[in-house]
Amino acid sequence: MAILKVARLGHPVLRQKALAVPAGEIRTAGIQRLIDDMVQTMREYDGAGLAANQVHTLLQIAVIEVDANPRYPEAAAIPLTVLINPVVTPLGEEREDGWEGCLSVPDMRGMVSRHTAVRLECYDREGNRMDVVAKDFFARVIQHETDHLNGIVYVDRMSDLRTLSHIAEWNKHWLGIHEQHD
Repeated sequence: MAILKVARLGHPVLRQKALAVPAGEIRTAGIQRLIDDMVQTMREYDGAGLAANQVHTLLQIAVIEVDANPRYPEAAAIPLTVLINPVVTPLGEEREDGWEGCLSVPDMRGMVSRHTAVRLECYDREGNRMDVVAKDFFARVIQHETDHLNGIVYVDRMSDLRTLSHIAEWNKHWLGIHEQHD
């Protein structure tokens, strides 16, 4: 496995729509290696998810996992989930504002409104069809990652850019956490 280079905001690959993976190619060595590398990369950088666009690959693949993640200490655990060719449908009109960050927008946070519940239809890494109802943080991460696959970055979804904050300033001014100086 390898840790892949993550594209940062401004790189054109983040604004391109990813291509569907043919179902018959999901179990090929190349796709499986890409998934393994994406998981390794996501874990290396403490991401809650990672889309293939972010690692310079225009395929509709995303990985999600939250397990005692230091970037999201309050988030409920999400087992490793691989999404291939995802289709996301909002369930109801209820939305919630929440802070988001992104490995492609390092050291920044912003407030984004997302649906609180979604239906996810996709293939898993074995090529099996998945049909899942996700809520709360899991639904937020699914929406964030599938946005990437459509060339959308979370800052595009922000209704008030005044909340866009560097992580140190976000901790201090939005969360009230002050850094200790030794």
